[in-house]
Amino acid sequence: QVQLVESGGGVVQPGGSLRLSCAATRNMFDIYSEAWYRQAPGRVRELVAAITPGDNINYADAVKGRFTISRDIAKNTLYLQMSALKPEESAVYFCNFHYGQHDYWGQGTQVTVSS
Repeated sequence: QVQLVESGGGVVQPGGSLRLSCAATRNMFDIYSEAWYRQAPGRVRELVAAITPGDNINYADAVKGRFTISRDIAKNTLYLQMSALKPEESAVYFCNFHYGQHDYWGQGTQVTVSS
């Protein structure tokens, strides 16, 4: 059974930075696509950034130029570096690993952007 353990959330002031981590219990990067989603209260979960095994990367328009998705294969860990954060980006952030019918989610980590 695969587990994804997230860390790195917290409270940050507007304009600040955070780095989220998502550690997998085994190496999955060879065939799985990975992504970060976020969900604010009362809103649908939305895609923030995604990366494929072939290193194709996509970002939501709202985060382009400010967020960076990356991975450390040796550590089985996915990252999301976030900068210039805005209050409206306060949400629970989830990592996701997907391949065919296999779909795994992290437990979510709260990011609060507030002064």
